[in-house]
Amino acid sequence: MKPALLEVMRMNRICRMVLATCLGSFILVIFYFQSMLHPVMRRNPFGVDICCRKGSRSPLQELYNPTQPVPRKALQSLRTEAAPCRLLQRPCVRAQHSASWRSHALVLHWQLELSNTAVLHQMRRDQVTDTCRANSAVSRKRRVLTPNDLKHLVVDEDHELIYCYVPKVACTNWKRLMMVLSGRGKYSDPMEIPANEAHVAANLKTLNQYSIPEINHRLKSYMKFLFVREPFERLVSAYRNKFTQKYNTSFHKRYGTKIIRRQRKNATQEALRRGDDVRFEEFVAYLIDPHTQREEPFNEHWQTVHSLCHPCHIRYDLVGKYETLEEDSNYVLRLAGVGSYLKFPTYAKSTRTTDEMTTEFFQNISSEHQTQLYEVYKLDFLMFNYSVPSYLKLE
Repeated sequence: MKPALLEVMRMNRICRMVLATCLGSFILVIFYFQSMLHPVMRRNPFGVDICCRKGSRSPLQELYNPTQPVPRKALQSLRTEAAPCRLLQRPCVRAQHSASWRSHALVLHWQLELSNTAVLHQMRRDQVTDTCRANSAVSRKRRVLTPNDLKHLVVDEDHELIYCYVPKVACTNWKRLMMVLSGRGKYSDPMEIPANEAHVAANLKTLNQYSIPEINHRLKSYMKFLFVREPFERLVSAYRNKFTQKYNTSFHKRYGTKIIRRQRKNATQEALRRGDDVRFEEFVAYLIDPHTQREEPFNEHWQTVHSLCHPCHIRYDLVGKYETLEEDSNYVLRLAGVGSYLKFPTYAKSTRTTDEMTTEFFQNISSEHQTQLYEVYKLDFLMFNYSVPSYLKLE
């Protein structure tokens, strides 16, 4: 009888130890995840408290030294499968091990995804650096930037972000996102912001509005990112939007009339007055004309990315691509600590300019003009790792 009693007492002690171990591990996991979360407001993520980042990690820290928090799915799995331990039954230890291994596998999978993404963006940074070094005579014509060179760099103080917007590379939606992020509760849904309002200069603060010391501090401490696109696809997109849409009368008057006057022989008086029927061949001839480049800088919609964002003078931490727009955008938002409640807006792609469309537009461009145009945008092709298009007939 006495040995049996001792055996029961021993089993009770073992079960209590197992229970304590399970509960202790569970509590540690909870505290770990709480410590990893950014201190943003839970009741209303777009409320006033969104600006309060004191004590939290900046996007720059998350990018270069990630905490790699485990997704909620792994934590839920651990909670669910560790539950039998509370019943003080023999399967408790087996369930604990099962939950641990499965959660560990989820953690490893998540960390592998983060690692692959980090490697990809490091490769993109290296590509920019190598191109700048190899083409230093062209890329660094100017050694010092002036505040006026920084008017495309939008600043979000609350999340320590700097975004260089490039027209025709989803900049409308990214400006909407920046308005939500820096609006301190004024906006909640990016798609509720009208497109024309997103382009009102007063709605966003740009880096050129700061003093020189403030500019240098933000360039050093904030996470800087931009989005790029295949250069000729972006160019065709700009042409289609600005010269084939009847509502863009301001572009027709300012640029269309000038292009027709210079590039079209025997132009009618109506065409010279309206400027609304510019052909793509005339647009290309205008871009490669030395007189155009001496007269004034290109309009931002067809200006080169390296001239808009100065990546050889400013080291960007992230280079997103139009080809992986949603994935790269949501990665930026995750680094900023808002990825759980703010996503990049999805949109219909039926009207977007595709590679097939671009090929058709270039069919009527002579090989001489193709070669000259490629030279204009060559640095963008090299810097952002875009290959020479197969439809080009370069001399």
